Amino acid sequence: MKDLKIYLIIAFSLLLVYCVVQYNRPKPVDWEPTYLNTDKIPYGTFILYHQLNDIFPGATIRSSRQPVYNTLYDALAEHRYRPGTYLIVAPKVDIDQYDYEQMINYIKKGNAVFIASFYVSQFLSDTLKLKINSEPSFSFKKKTKTGFTNPALKPKQIYAFDRQIGNQYFSKFDTSKAVVLGKNQYNHSNFIRYQFGKGFLYLMPSPDYFINYNLLKPAGSDYAAKALSYLPAKGEIIWDEYASAGAANADDSPMRVFLSHAELRRAYFMALFSLLFFVLYGIKRRQRIIPVADPLQNATVDFVKVVGQVYYQQRNNLNIASKKVTFFLEHIRSRYQLKTNVLDQELMETLISKSGANAETVAQIFKYIDYVQTGKQISDRELINLNYLTEQFYKQAGL
Repeated sequence: MKDLKIYLIIAFSLLLVYCVVQYNRPKPVDWEPTYLNTDKIPYGTFILYHQLNDIFPGATIRSSRQPVYNTLYDALAEHRYRPGTYLIVAPKVDIDQYDYEQMINYIKKGNAVFIASFYVSQFLSDTLKLKINSEPSFSFKKKTKTGFTNPALKPKQIYAFDRQIGNQYFSKFDTSKAVVLGKNQYNHSNFIRYQFGKGFLYLMPSPDYFINYNLLKPAGSDYAAKALSYLPAKGEIIWDEYASAGAANADDSPMRVFLSHAELRRAYFMALFSLLFFVLYGIKRRQRIIPVADPLQNATVDFVKVVGQVYYQQRNNLNIASKKVTFFLEHIRSRYQLKTNVLDQELMETLISKSGANAETVAQIFKYIDYVQTGKQISDRELINLNYLTEQFYKQAGL
């Protein structure tokens, strides 16, 4: 018992030291690419979203977590005579036919749509004849150079970004309809514009230009500001959260809180596996339930029932009656020590005397025995009567 206390004290002390070390260690950088405007991690868009008022001083900023169709339909209904800009910065943008038609209708009214994404939907790619590709790069440290085609936007030093930011480009697009606004060092287009009616659609193949990590650098913030300078300076800026965060009601699950934080996620799975181990260990240690043994069955009775069913199904009444007579005569011989070679009047009287059975019952049985032994057909009624008479004999004889 004393040794157990020592072990418990040592284990508790080590656990306490581990907790203190884990609590005081520096929090590791979270490089998860969320592109959420609420995340301050490197691949969040917190800085861009909160600097939109500085980039567009005359505009009103609002966010939307509704699909593209719903957002732009409401925008046209509420601000019919105000210019606006729909801004999407996300790793993937799914736009179907109805979203596209509503988006073009929104642009034709004199509004702008700006999409920065690695992947666009198949429908949008086919409609605009787009194809996105990446420059070959095997290191995050290698910098990709990029710039604008407009001489007025060229910086003093060319933009160069690490961590493979800006590696993506449009390897295919409709050159008759699209205007190239930016290219990388390999002369590949990475910023294009389409015009529909009075408005424009701007496309960039990389949202990493606008992440927190890139905007904290002078070159990154300058490039993002100049890229967004193509958009209308006034009106309404709609920041899309649907592409990066999903629908407004998509994260109502209570488990989202545990799974969205690394510490709570580890604690949750540790508790889950500990509970599973406890249950499995408890099953092993607990006395197993002894199964209830079924009582032994009377096999003879079952056998007789089966044989009887077989004979009944064959409908051979004469065979059944013969076996009934044989069994009855064997009973006379073994019980009353009488010879049954000749079934005469003397045997019948002797049997009545020894058994105490009714004379009429014995006479009827002997009559049926003679009938069966002649080999005639036996009906169901006659077989039933023979069985009834033999049962009556056994009862009258006190068996």
